[in-house]
Amino acid sequence: MSYRPIPAPGPARGLAVSQLVNSLGDGAYYVCSALYFSQVVGLSPGRIGLGLTLAWAVGAVAGVPLGQLADRRGPKGTAVLLALATAAAVGAFLLVDSFAAFTLTACAYATAQSGLAAARQALLAGLVPPEERTGVLAHLQSAVNAGLALGAAVGGLALHAGTPAAYRSALAMDAVAFVLCALLLAVLPAPGRAGGGSADGARTLVVLRDRPYALVTFLNMVLLLRMPLISLALPLWIADRTAAPAWAVSALLVLNTGAVMLFQVRTAAVVRDLESAVRAVRGGGVLMLASCGVFACTASDAPTGVLLGLLGVAAALQVWGEMRQSAGAWQIGFDLAPPGRYGQYQGFFGAGVPVARMLGPLVLTSLIVTWGVPGWLLLGGLFLAAGLAMGPAVRWAGRRVTDTAARAAAPEAPAAAPGRT
Repeated sequence: MSYRPIPAPGPARGLAVSQLVNSLGDGAYYVCSALYFSQVVGLSPGRIGLGLTLAWAVGAVAGVPLGQLADRRGPKGTAVLLALATAAAVGAFLLVDSFAAFTLTACAYATAQSGLAAARQALLAGLVPPEERTGVLAHLQSAVNAGLALGAAVGGLALHAGTPAAYRSALAMDAVAFVLCALLLAVLPAPGRAGGGSADGARTLVVLRDRPYALVTFLNMVLLLRMPLISLALPLWIADRTAAPAWAVSALLVLNTGAVMLFQVRTAAVVRDLESAVRAVRGGGVLMLASCGVFACTASDAPTGVLLGLLGVAAALQVWGEMRQSAGAWQIGFDLAPPGRYGQYQGFFGAGVPVARMLGPLVLTSLIVTWGVPGWLLLGGLFLAAGLAMGPAVRWAGRRVTDTAARAAAPEAPAAAPGRT
């Protein structure tokens, strides 16, 4: 896989542009949504957290049947409809005035987001050759981070204004971005049957009976607990357990976002098959353990310069491990899914994202903020264990793929001749 700073012209570039556009809106939404729901809608932090937890639980379950819908009806049309549904859900947030309305709208938002992620993956599988998928996904991740950074800057202007109209403008921007995303997806070519849809072969949720793939998905879910690490757990750790200045939180977020933008594609270039994907995930687990160990060392009264240096080293190890784990997981998730069922399999594999959003804050704050240094070490050990276990799990799932392919390729046994036993 050769290194390209941007995707090649064609469907890959179209997918990247659509991802960039909707992440621009998401950046503004993420920065402003909590204050909008608390200061404008009037919800307490506890109710916001409860509503979002319920919503992402629904989203985690909805991703699989919506992915199956993409397999049966075609991933392109399904992705366009779900992008429009997400836009409608974000727009509906502008009208909520109670906890019940907020929770129902959040469930619709999480459902559409989870289904859109699965449909997009199925669309990518139909438009991009297998040997190029991990590289294209790396470009998409870089586009996401670039969009989030720019969108967050726009959201920062709304925060500076601090008015209900400013917050509503940020949410409206996200809704419009998803409409534009739908239009960009609509102009992409429709994938062929081999990669995108199989109306007869995708009528059953086969993924729910695929135990090896379920194990791989669970291990990836554990690794995805890193998602709230930089954005939630680390800011609380720096504020409560270290003497580092508050601006270090922003600096580490910039480091993380910038590193993914600049180096995710290059990091993914070495992942070409299941073997290299397993090595990437395993190496990512080692890096995450090292990162957690260095973060634990910041619980001291060391000089500010020393603390900032340790935080920088730990954050660099963390984002390096994150990029390796992401690249390996993309390859694994696709290579272990049978053709024609990419939607339901990616919907199942991608359920780790809403689960991490739902459980990650509780798990990480309990481990890191409450337990302190032992919690960091336990979290690092958890990342390492999941990374090491991925190899045996992938080999088990790989045998299932090989056996299935062998049965499909085997000729049918000839019928017995009449009168013979």
